[in-house]
Amino acid sequence: MILAAGGGGDAVAAAMLDAALYGAEDPAVILSYAWDRLIVDPLPGPRSPADFNGLRQLTPSVYAVPADAEPVAPAGSTLPRLAAELPHTLALIDPRGGAVGLAQQLEELIAELSPESVDLLDVGGDILARGDEPTLKSPLADALTLAACAQLKAPVRLLIAGPGLDGEIPAGDLQDSLGRTVHTFTANQVTPVGTVLEWHPSEATAMLAAAARGVRGLCEIRDAGLPVPLTDESPTVHEVDIDDALHRNRLARALVSTSTLEEAEQHSREICGYSEIDYERNKALWLSGRDQAELNPTTVLTELTRFEAGARSHGITHTTFRRLTEALDLPGAQREELRALLIAKRPGQYTAPLWSIAASS
Repeated sequence: MILAAGGGGDAVAAAMLDAALYGAEDPAVILSYAWDRLIVDPLPGPRSPADFNGLRQLTPSVYAVPADAEPVAPAGSTLPRLAAELPHTLALIDPRGGAVGLAQQLEELIAELSPESVDLLDVGGDILARGDEPTLKSPLADALTLAACAQLKAPVRLLIAGPGLDGEIPAGDLQDSLGRTVHTFTANQVTPVGTVLEWHPSEATAMLAAAARGVRGLCEIRDAGLPVPLTDESPTVHEVDIDDALHRNRLARALVSTSTLEEAEQHSREICGYSEIDYERNKALWLSGRDQAELNPTTVLTELTRFEAGARSHGITHTTFRRLTEALDLPGAQREELRALLIAKRPGQYTAPLWSIAASS
């Protein structure tokens, strides 16, 4: 059983990890939030079981998300499509009951499945955040899963893949907290999720896969254009003592006794100075008034050239399609259309699953 600490791309990385460490004969159950951010889901915050049709009940409080499940409009989720393309059972983490409710869900599922092992996987390492890091943007989901796992009777192994790749904490700042290297991903181990990475919006897992394929350089991500180095350390997976992680993560410690998501949010405001769901609420209001026009290839390529020139001046070698979508001021719903257009027009710049910044002509 593998818990995707922050949902989203962590679930894709969990599938990579499962194939690499445990083999493909008996795929793991992967637990994930349905929290795809506004580029996929126009509603702020995570989705609950009530936001889906067609879920399959696994325990009294845990549901699987099969391929034919559908989010209730206007909600959006990548989980059904992920379930269609992966052999794993995807189970939905519901954070509405805070860390106490989440721990109950995990205890139920462990009792039902009797898994050989339980791994908690975070891509990037923001699960080790203290809470005051200036680049920290989305600590809540990871802190909730850490707070819940710290209460479980069954042993849980905390794994950090791709240190620093989420852009939340620089890899160098994590070095003293990382334990032994459990694994280093290779190019062939990206294959099980290769087709998923063609459409999934995760930036951190995209960079993890690119690094496993040998890509090195400086990748620009997120709406703020944060530069993230791709190094020889980027495709590694490290084990971290879960008690040490809880001791370091102030927010997770505060969340241990929470029984509602609202209570967890308030702790985030007090400890980190903000709630990421508040940020999503404000951004959703701003995005709601925007019109979606058809992509104009000429305009897009002109703006792309301008963006690349600015990126090159800062030493950027690669970027993500999520970053390009926002940098070119396009709605999130047009990300896949943009990707298809750019690959068709400039195929030599596609370094799957990243976009390579063209050299100056």
